[in-house]
Amino acid sequence: MRPVGTHSASSLPVPAGGSCLLLLFCLRLGASCPQSCQCLEHAGAVAVHCSARGLQAVPKAIPLDTVLLKLDANKIARIPDGAFQHLSRLRELDLSQNAIETVGPAAFSGLAGGLRLLDLSHNRIRGIPKDALGKLSARIRLAHNPLHCECALQEALWELKLDPDSVDEVACHTSVREEYVGKPLIQALDSGVSFCSVHRKTTDVAMLVTMFGWFAMVITYIVYYVRQNREDARRHLEYLKSLPSTPVAKDPVSPAP
Repeated sequence: MRPVGTHSASSLPVPAGGSCLLLLFCLRLGASCPQSCQCLEHAGAVAVHCSARGLQAVPKAIPLDTVLLKLDANKIARIPDGAFQHLSRLRELDLSQNAIETVGPAAFSGLAGGLRLLDLSHNRIRGIPKDALGKLSARIRLAHNPLHCECALQEALWELKLDPDSVDEVACHTSVREEYVGKPLIQALDSGVSFCSVHRKTTDVAMLVTMFGWFAMVITYIVYYVRQNREDARRHLEYLKSLPSTPVAKDPVSPAP
C-alpha cells in the first residue's frame, strides 16, 4: 500500500520545459487527500486515516475510491446531511470517540448498499432518527453513548443491525421507565418491555387532559352566557317597571238621543 498525496516536488525529476506540467501534477496529488490526513492506496482502493487530528468537521476532498475512512478520536460534533454520499465504495466508517450529539436523517445517505461497519461508539448521541440509519445494511456500534430509551429509539433500533460484539455495552443513560436506567438496552428489549406503550399511555393522558380542558371551557362559556342573558333580562324588566304609568284616556259619553 502506497501513500497518496504525500509526494514531494523535490523528489520528482523536472523535465526541460515541463515545469507547468509538474506543477499541475503536484496540485492533483495534493488535492487527492484531505489536509492533515494520510491516504494509502492499494489495488485501486484507498484507506484514509484521519484519527486524532483535532478535526471539528468531516474533511472535504475525500477520494472517491475510499473504502476505509477513520475519523475517530477527533472533535466532530455533527454529521451534515450527505457528508459521505459521494463515497459509493466505502466499506468501513469509524466515527468513534468524537463529540457527536445528533445524527441527521440524511447524514449517511448514499452508503446504504456498500457500507459494512459504522462505528458511532463513545460519542454523545441521545437519540437516533428512524430514517438516519434504517436503510443501512452495515453493522452499527452504539456503545457508550448517553442514549435516552424511549419509543423513538426503540423503533429506530428495530431497523438496525447492531454489532453483536458491542451490543451488550449499549445502555440506557436515561429512560421513560426509571427501572431500566443504567441497564443494557438489549436486556430491556429481550425482556419484552415496550417503551412505546409508555409513550402511548402518556399521549392518551395528555389527550384526555386536553379534551377535559376544552370541555370545561365550553361549559364555563355556556354558564357565563346564560347568566349574562339573565342579568340583562332582569335589568330590562326593572327598567320597564321604573317607567311612569300613562293614564288611559276614556272615550266621552255620547248624550242619549
